[in-house]
Amino acid sequence: MYLQVLGSGSWGLALARLLANNGHRVRLWAREEDGPDLLREERRSPYFLPGILLPREIEVSRETDPAVEAVVLAVPSHAMRAVIQAHPFSPATIRINVAKGIENDTLLRMDEIIHEVSGPCPVVTLSGPSHAEEVAQDLPASLVVAGNDLTVCRKVQQAFMADVFRVYTSTDITGVELGGALKNVIAIAAGVCDGFRLGDNAKAALITRGLAEITRLGVAMGADPLTFAGLSGMGDLIVTCESRHSRNRGLGECIARGEAPENFEKTSHMVAEGVRTTKSAVALARKYGVDMPITEQVVQVVHHGLDPRLMLRAFMNRATKAEAEVS
Repeated sequence: MYLQVLGSGSWGLALARLLANNGHRVRLWAREEDGPDLLREERRSPYFLPGILLPREIEVSRETDPAVEAVVLAVPSHAMRAVIQAHPFSPATIRINVAKGIENDTLLRMDEIIHEVSGPCPVVTLSGPSHAEEVAQDLPASLVVAGNDLTVCRKVQQAFMADVFRVYTSTDITGVELGGALKNVIAIAAGVCDGFRLGDNAKAALITRGLAEITRLGVAMGADPLTFAGLSGMGDLIVTCESRHSRNRGLGECIARGEAPENFEKTSHMVAEGVRTTKSAVALARKYGVDMPITEQVVQVVHHGLDPRLMLRAFMNRATKAEAEVS
């Protein structure tokens, strides 16, 4: 299979390496600021995945090839629209989204943006618990590829499957995308918990109640509730709230230390998707009439300067209710 990978950040590099090692022809698109010359000549990135070298077989270029069979869209969610507008592909080219976010202005998921810009074309989303740092070291991971056409999903599944990379299929692209996007918001709160050293009990409660509100919104938007008990829901939520590799959890720790959220991306050269997703999540919750108390508090902390200690107090002092209540 001939694939183009758009994006040379950690995830783009890890997936390009995986696909090349699987025997596919891979073309990697890199922006000027991401160091394409270093990637091409020395097979390493100046910013991402230190110690990891790209296979020589990967073509590195500032240009894209519209003739590829599939394109892996490994760019930040807020850049998705602009990138696919600037790099059109054939209507037959499979678009494989691996970004996790919801557009702020339109509240569209990534698959919806791709269809809006590109028109009728095959689109799938690959998501699940999969930190690039571990995938690039060939540590085991399991993900799910979701789309409306199972034949396309299975083709993408086979392209990515490896001894250390297992892929399942799903037709619930709404649930898979929402799980991947919304878990980043909960992970910011988990990082605050870690930063304040609130303990394992508090963290477990936060993750569990976070999953409950993610599921509520997903079901209201037409997703299958069982999706949120799977890899793209619970699985991705757990790893993002617990891992030292998690950007969003790391951002929460910085907030607990009193650091400004806007400084995180500047110093880390990485995008914490949850920062932008908080706004979209709150807007969707209000649109669909869904109670998302953790998300509401996180947006206050990240965007309105609320003291994170007050956020934690607000969680604990909500009105009493049964666990199974939907709000």
